[in-house]
Amino acid sequence: MKLSFFLTPVQAGFPSPAEDYVEKSLDLNELLIEHPAATFFVRVEGNSMIDAQIHSGDVLIIDRSLSAKSGSIIIAVLNGDFTVKRLVLKKEKTFLMAENPKYPPIEILEENDFQIWGVVTYVIHKIRPR
Repeated sequence: MKLSFFLTPVQAGFPSPAEDYVEKSLDLNELLIEHPAATFFVRVEGNSMIDAQIHSGDVLIIDRSLSAKSGSIIIAVLNGDFTVKRLVLKKEKTFLMAENPKYPPIEILEENDFQIWGVVTYVIHKIRPR
C-alpha cells in the first residue's frame, strides 16, 4: 500500500512553513526491504537491547541475505532459543553482547548450538510518552 510522502524534510530545529501538496507516494516495503525473499519480521520481548533503542514490543526487520559482521545487531539461535544481540568478534572469540549493562556478554563456545539467522536492518517502534 502506497501512502503520501512529502519530499520536503521536516525540520527538527526551527519550524519552516509546511508544503500544501504531496510530492510522491511511498511504499514502506520499497523503503525498508531491500531483499524481499530474504526478509522477515519479529516482535521483541525483553529489555536486553534498550541502549540500542530496541524495546519490548518493537518489530524488527531482519535480512537473511546480509553477512553479519562484528558490530552487527543480529537474530541468532543459541542452544535452541532465539535472541537479538550485537555480534562482537574479538580475535578467535565470538560474543553476543546485550545493549543493557544488566546483562553480561555471552561467549559462544564450541559446544554451543549457535546459528545466525539474519541481520537486523530496521527497528519499528511506537513513540512512548515520557
